[in-house]
This record gives sequence, structure tokens and C-alpha cells, in this order.
Amino acid sequence: MQAVSGNFFEQPLPQADVITMGLILHDWNLEKKRHLIRLAYEALPPDGAFIAIENLIDDARRENAFGLMMSLNMLIEFGDAFDFTGADFWSWCQPAGFRRYEVLPLAGACSAAIAYK
Repeated sequence: MQAVSGNFFEQPLPQADVITMGLILHDWNLEKKRHLIRLAYEALPPDGAFIAIENLIDDARRENAFGLMMSLNMLIEFGDAFDFTGADFWSWCQPAGFRRYEVLPLAGACSAAIAYK
């Protein structure tokens, strides 16, 4: 295992079997979210996985109050950043080429949105 630093908007992501982004996607607008997802897809081998750890909002937008409030906070802080649902995540991963996904609830308000190449 190796950790690699860099600017993910200026450089491709390093090749890896699994790429994890923890509370990264919610910092950006939709265009940049899609860009990061595409970069993850390009860096993964067949059957690789992209894991986004986020305060995912439930698809009905009724249960994860923390995720909803965090989305509002991101909008206030950055102007166009927002949190999202598992269904949103999947709708952005499909055009990049990912073939399936799942959402794995974690402790507290966080979940792992996992897309498989």
C-alpha cells in the first residue's frame, strides 16, 4: 500500500486497485465531482473499486438530517458545493463507465458509496 500526494485537478490519479476519497466529493460542484469520478475510473483496473466516504443523504431526502445540514453548510461555505444521495452518486458514476454500485452504511451519518469498474 502506498499513499500518494498531488493535485487531483491537475494530474491523473495514480493507478490503484481501490481509490478512496473521504469527504472529498462534497467539497465541489457537480462538474468537479464528475471530473474526480472520471479520474478515479481511469486510474482503476477492471474490477477495481472507487469508494467515496461521505455523509450521504438518503435517496428520499428524509432521514439523514446531518447529511442535509452538511449539504446546506457546503453551499453556504463554497457557493456551489453540496452533499448528495447514493442515487446521485450512481447517476454520476454510470456515464464514467462504472458497472455497478452499492451504499454501505458506516458509523454515524457516514456511508461508503462504492462504484465498481
